[in-house]
Amino acid sequence: MSGATKINDQLTVSGQIGLADMAEVAKQGFASIINNRPDGEEPGQPDHEAVAAEAKKHGLAYYYIPVVTGNITRNDVVQFQKAMLRNGPAFAYCRSGTRCFLLWGLSRALLDGESSLPIVADAARKGYDLRILPALVEKLEGERGG
Repeated sequence: MSGATKINDQLTVSGQIGLADMAEVAKQGFASIINNRPDGEEPGQPDHEAVAAEAKKHGLAYYYIPVVTGNITRNDVVQFQKAMLRNGPAFAYCRSGTRCFLLWGLSRALLDGESSLPIVADAARKGYDLRILPALVEKLEGERGG
């Protein structure tokens, strides 16, 4: 579970975690897991059903919101924000943590009206490249979803 990045008190993002990491996630005080990785993206990756079962064993709420960066929809962003806010501190993961950070940035820009450029700069300071964020915000501004 090394390499986790705290974005704020509500959200920490990370690259792929293993089933054995679930106990540590719970121990650190997270209330939920958000899995943003599609099943089968990489050999050996645990599928979402196995992760959900392990999360439940440790008292964690579990949300499966698989996304591919170029195909993120406004509904994905809305679902991510709802999951992030629903149960207290959330631990979100994907292959590297970037998609999770991107979904958070999209939620701030699209749903909370924040400028995307400071989000991109903050992400860069934390080691994440979100230069695609402004273009995705522009693309998704016209979508309706909920």
